[in-house]
Amino acid sequence: MPRAGLTAHRVTLAGAELADEAGLDQVTMSRLARRLGVKDASLYSHVRGLEDLRGRIALLAADEKTLRIAEATAGLAGRDALFAYADAWREYAHRHPGRYLATQTPIRIDPELAADAPGPRRAVELTYGMLRGYGLAEPDLTDAVRLLRSTFHGFVALEAAGGFAHARPAQDSWVRALDALHTLLEHWPPAREGDSP
Repeated sequence: MPRAGLTAHRVTLAGAELADEAGLDQVTMSRLARRLGVKDASLYSHVRGLEDLRGRIALLAADEKTLRIAEATAGLAGRDALFAYADAWREYAHRHPGRYLATQTPIRIDPELAADAPGPRRAVELTYGMLRGYGLAEPDLTDAVRLLRSTFHGFVALEAAGGFAHARPAQDSWVRALDALHTLLEHWPPAREGDSP
């Protein structure tokens, strides 16, 4: 019988907090059970196992990150929207490193849970909407989304790992990188002959 007050959401939130504190790879069912003051078996009334828990953490984080990006970019377009989007992404990654990593790690997620989660779907809508402001259409939209994700994730991952040892502040490089992305998006190169649609 499930412990009173313990729900799938509470278990997921506790797992997300543990991921932020100790690292996503340090989240185990045993460690989470100790944190919640229950036996390991009690957790299985709410989540099916570690992979299910990590999938739930990824969906929670996607919802949170998307909400922050939506709030930051509301009513903005062009360079302002790009900077607000990128800054909200980076801030979330810094504030919630374990949750953030869950959104960037291949995790098998229950299709029913994924179908009910608005975060991933809303993230696509926000990103494509911002990029359409630059006049992009498919297949350039997909290519631009991949470029932004690679740039944002690469930067925050290197930053988190201490990969920017140069004396120049990382913030200055971040702003210049975003300026460069804005310039590129405004002057997106035409498709090459033979590119697939």
